[in-house]
Amino acid sequence: MSNGRNKYQSRENRAKVRQVFMDSWDPIGVREVPEAQDEYDAYVGRVYVMLMDEKASAKEIADWLYAVATGHMGLSPSTWLEERGRETAEALVALRPSFATH
Repeated sequence: MSNGRNKYQSRENRAKVRQVFMDSWDPIGVREVPEAQDEYDAYVGRVYVMLMDEKASAKEIADWLYAVATGHMGLSPSTWLEERGRETAEALVALRPSFATH
């Protein structure tokens, strides 16, 4: 149990982060590919820590998502990526209160 959080609830919360990634972020467009539903799992843990332990702002999360997309994934910088990151970060930060109650 990390920081007093129930490990089962933490798993459930991380699944919600994963879903937001697929629904909102999806920078490489794999949302409709059943075999690729785990494509962004490598980033879920870091974002969950940013949300819960670091209390990161939507801007900090959006900046990190943009850096992942353009750096690690090698996508070209674009306004579209910035907007997707911002929308995703706002959706994630909106989930934080429900995560914190567990």
